[in-house]
Amino acid sequence: MDDLRSKLFYEQKNGYDLIGTEERLALEDYAKDYMAFLNNSRTEREAVIKAVEMAEERGFIPFVPGMDLEPGMKVYKNNRGKALLLAVIGKRPLSEGGVIAGAHVDAPRLDLKQVTMYESDELCYFKTHYYGGIKKYQWVTIPLELHGVVALKNGELAEITIGREPDEPRFVITDLLPHLAQDQMKKTMAEGITGEGLNILIGSTPYADDGKDRVKLAVMSLLNDMYGITEEDFLSAELTAVPAFDVCEIGLDRSLIGGYGHDDRVCAFAELKAIFDVEAPEKTCVCILADKEEIGSEGVTGMQSAAFDTFMEDLCAVQGVELRRCLENSFCLSADVTNAFDPIYPEVSEKRSDSKINYGMALCKFTGARGKSGTSDASAEVVGYLRGLYAREGVVWQMAELGKVDQGGGGTIAKFMANRNIDTIDAGVPVLSMHAPFEVVAKFDCYMTYKGVLAAYRDNK
Repeated sequence: MDDLRSKLFYEQKNGYDLIGTEERLALEDYAKDYMAFLNNSRTEREAVIKAVEMAEERGFIPFVPGMDLEPGMKVYKNNRGKALLLAVIGKRPLSEGGVIAGAHVDAPRLDLKQVTMYESDELCYFKTHYYGGIKKYQWVTIPLELHGVVALKNGELAEITIGREPDEPRFVITDLLPHLAQDQMKKTMAEGITGEGLNILIGSTPYADDGKDRVKLAVMSLLNDMYGITEEDFLSAELTAVPAFDVCEIGLDRSLIGGYGHDDRVCAFAELKAIFDVEAPEKTCVCILADKEEIGSEGVTGMQSAAFDTFMEDLCAVQGVELRRCLENSFCLSADVTNAFDPIYPEVSEKRSDSKINYGMALCKFTGARGKSGTSDASAEVVGYLRGLYAREGVVWQMAELGKVDQGGGGTIAKFMANRNIDTIDAGVPVLSMHAPFEVVAKFDCYMTYKGVLAAYRDNK
């Protein structure tokens, strides 16, 4: 009977029971490279800068519409410094479609308001507007760094990074002491800290004169000395506060990685590593690092824009192929994270269906909310294709669902790719504490996601 059960039942196994010493060593090497990438990619702009640097080291060149494209050529398109498209040209024509992997490189954060600096009772602050879905209480009393750019009236761009280096100052949002927080603690967790209360403390020493706002003047003087900016320049700035936590190994066994921005730079790195490692593919391989996913994929750098279509249309034009023919024959892995089952909070999970730490790359047939609202819902044929491919290529994977049916929900770029008539499925890394300032992933799952993307790129279906 045990043989029959083994034959007929579906039983998941911990990934470490399915690999040998060689792959254990490989995943450790992969994790080191990923941790270095994440540590140097605190914003979407920095992630794109790092990705372009890595790509050029591996022979990728900027794509120019109309340029000759031979099989094996490696090209990229930088979209306004905040999103990136890369391609390795395949042997087969684009009329047969391409293999696409799409991740995003934006992450929840605190953006500075355009009129941001103010002084109150001889303390100076930045006012913020949070970006993406956050639990606001998680962002108080933690060290913060400042990253971004200021566009000056003369056309120059001042790049600002404060708090990344060990000897640099950091910032913080203060909170009430427990002794005076009786009223605050009677509120719900959503109400205890307000969006307008996420004000970052940036200084306390007054300027040596008799005027008003002396602390603000002292802080502004420092910024002017360092970067040549005035308060008016904040009007055309994109500055953001992110957690000042270094990426690190978690656990006595060092099996996990903790850091800010796993969602979704962990999948972005998997895509990058995979497209760097693919050589002479049958079909053209495309890697997307998109922006704005956390706020609905809007704007010129998000997946709802025409940037991807323009890039693909320009590639197709070189071969005299209609874009719509290429897209309808293409396949896309929407490489985004999913929630990992957390035994501390089992009440929101559907244990049989949620992904688990160390069980491999998570395939999510559908996302959305409740009655599958807002999802593309991949077909049975798409799931079946990946089952066969990953069995052949030794990719450890699992199915995933975003918690209990009526509990909540979420979305990715998958539906925007599917709306382009591309067969698409979500696939990525399970995450603990998703959208928190410090998230946790498993090295094993990171490595298997890379293997899963690479297997799709290399397949000659």
